[in-house]
Amino acid sequence: MDFGFTEEQLMIQDVARRIAQEKIAPSAEHFDRTGEFPLDNIRLLGENGLMGIEVPTEYGGAGMDPVSYVLAMIEIAEADCAHSTIVSVNNSLFCNGILKFGTEAQKQLYVRAIAEGREIGAFALTEPQSGSDATAMRCRAVKQADGTYVINGKKSWITSGPVAKYIILFAMTDPAKGAKGITAFMIDTAKPGFHRGKTEPKLGIRASATCEIEFQDYVATADEVVGVEGEGFKIAMGVLDAGRIGIASQAVGLAKAAYKAAVAYAKERKSFGQAIGSFQMIQAKIADMKCRLDAAEILTLRAAWAKAQTDRNGGRFSTEASVAKLTASEAAMFITHQALQIHGGMGYSKEMPLERYFRDAKITEIYEGTSEIQRLVIARNETGLR
Repeated sequence: MDFGFTEEQLMIQDVARRIAQEKIAPSAEHFDRTGEFPLDNIRLLGENGLMGIEVPTEYGGAGMDPVSYVLAMIEIAEADCAHSTIVSVNNSLFCNGILKFGTEAQKQLYVRAIAEGREIGAFALTEPQSGSDATAMRCRAVKQADGTYVINGKKSWITSGPVAKYIILFAMTDPAKGAKGITAFMIDTAKPGFHRGKTEPKLGIRASATCEIEFQDYVATADEVVGVEGEGFKIAMGVLDAGRIGIASQAVGLAKAAYKAAVAYAKERKSFGQAIGSFQMIQAKIADMKCRLDAAEILTLRAAWAKAQTDRNGGRFSTEASVAKLTASEAAMFITHQALQIHGGMGYSKEMPLERYFRDAKITEIYEGTSEIQRLVIARNETGLR
């Protein structure tokens, strides 16, 4: 793995940093407080190639590599975790899924609008009764004599669900086959039979709109099937590998923001006549935070590098992705906790961004595979045992 970055990678990092610091960071508190979806900021990110970083230019994207994606995501997440969630879903779950498994017509129709930031995409796998156990889904797609599918059922915790134009949906087409009976579909939310539930009042990443969605006799055509019928579960798991790199990047950016705030406060805050950063207990916290932050960042870049190799040569990068996601998400939770502790009472106040960082960090240990699931993936890949 080369630790040097190319001119192109540094360029997109600079673009992301500029938008993050000039537009996203100043508005983060407002969007967190109100829960509004930051549409103008997302459109700006799209206009600058950041909603389709790895999408080839012929489909409206920036045509960059996975390392570029990680560098940009870290910058956006450092400014605001909620914005980075929207970016991650569009890039990792939606665009990546269609590019890997979709037809040429699907790429032209669905990817371009999302990559350019004109529309928002979403990914619908989770259901009210099935989270980590995705094969227990009840959403059904019944094939008709004319080749269409009639879809009925609910999905929950759909990131960008309240605003998405297009959604990759996973539904059971043959329950008797279990995981091999799941099929992926492209959903146009403007069509009859699609309904949105209430926006979830979340603890953190509040500007990233999330809701339940429901299908009532929604009709999907044969050309709206993504990949091959019955291969939906394989598609979902493959896409989630890329998604975990996105969340790892998000966790690194968030942890970096909390770490920088803690170091600055430790140098400024005086107690007993000296900066609190001179006290050994505070120094120990900063040292531990720095070690975990650097480890998380390097492992996330390694996962991106591994993805780039498999994009060219085939294979899987699931272990590297899970290692990065597990390490980075737990580092984010640890670092935001320690940063808040260093700030004391001020860290608990909404006058400082620390309490937002703390709230935002928790979700990184949960979505796109909980920490418990990451440990299962890593151990099973290492031992070959199930």
